[in-house]
Amino acid sequence: MTSLSPLSDQSPVIQAAYRSRAAAADLAPLPRSAKDDALLAIADALEVRTSEIVEANAEDVAKARAAGTADTVIDRLTLTPERIRAIAGDVRDVAALPDPVGEVVRGSTLPNGIDLRQVRVPLGVVGIIYEARPNVTVDAAALCLKSGNAVLLRGSASAYASNTALVRVLRDAVGGSGLPADAVQLVPGESRDSVRELMRARGMVDVLIPRGGASLIRTVVEESTVPVIETGTGNCHVYVDAQADIDMAVAILVNSKAQRPSVCNAAETLLVHRDIADAFLPRALDALGEAGVTVHGDERVLGHAGGTKAKVVEATADDWEAEYLSYDIAAAVVDSLDAAVAHIRLWTSGHTEAIVTTSQAAARRFTQLVDSTTVAVNASTRFTDGGQFGFGAEIGISTQKLHARGPMGLPELTSTKYIVTGDGHIR
Repeated sequence: MTSLSPLSDQSPVIQAAYRSRAAAADLAPLPRSAKDDALLAIADALEVRTSEIVEANAEDVAKARAAGTADTVIDRLTLTPERIRAIAGDVRDVAALPDPVGEVVRGSTLPNGIDLRQVRVPLGVVGIIYEARPNVTVDAAALCLKSGNAVLLRGSASAYASNTALVRVLRDAVGGSGLPADAVQLVPGESRDSVRELMRARGMVDVLIPRGGASLIRTVVEESTVPVIETGTGNCHVYVDAQADIDMAVAILVNSKAQRPSVCNAAETLLVHRDIADAFLPRALDALGEAGVTVHGDERVLGHAGGTKAKVVEATADDWEAEYLSYDIAAAVVDSLDAAVAHIRLWTSGHTEAIVTTSQAAARRFTQLVDSTTVAVNASTRFTDGGQFGFGAEIGISTQKLHARGPMGLPELTSTKYIVTGDGHIR
């Protein structure tokens, strides 16, 4: 790089980005063993220093409660010893995964004798902008380190104490393992100015990945000059087909909605074929009511609500596009599978859609017509997850169609380069 101003003339955010570039250059050629040792050191350090992390997190949680923050958001913000142990386990799982760096994507000997190989290489410096989920701090750092990338972490101000403590633990473990500690950095500052600077650091940050609500993602996509891998909101649908097993459909619906409603792969809309509505809806509404879910139903759903345990309110147009992240679900009766698909196409965020059916023809048609990152057949929407897919801790769910789509694991954090080997060849 040339014509760069001295670091002393730059803002703290830009200085951090410079340090990340230097760390990324050191990380790129490292063997898997060096990266895995650092990851295992991180996992051990998280468990050893759990009390330090929990104490910092309690500060954030107390501020969130005082500010009247919703319980579902506080749930995502909260770190307990059990959750920290689970996070450490996720880091160990990442260490056990194959290293994508150096993998030959394709290769051949050309007719002229030149050896051509396309190999995976790190992206370089990855910036992560995310909301009140401190577990993302560790997940992102682990995946970036394993794939040879330096990471700049910009969490929300509401999790600042938690993220500061976590990054301190991560940097100590990384540095103690012989890797550059600057491979993991918290972006300086709590104001939006630091976010804007990160989004404008083109040439120093190679890619930005936003994780959070629609407003955050839209802001990063529209205002960033750094390339963005767009992660999306989760307006996920469960469609119960005319030929569904009712017991299975009820179980999948409740799991999709209520197992953990504050996450992006939780179901937000239920669609029911009219031919099964009389048999299915009373049972489904009872089950949702027992799970504490409020149903925002259309006229035909409201017609089945009498005598059930569910709290059912009339749906508005806003409900069909809502990502509730709470114990709420929109519900409608549709006249056909094609009508369900049309509804999904109109309102989906492109994350995950599920069909419950015993008909292979219906399942085949649904999977062909629905264009989301994940289409589930007779399975909960909650399976759209890097860990559940066997990728290890994911860095996000990409709802775009370029480079990465769906749960983003290690391969999605790499680019490729071509290596051309000749023997004095000239063109």
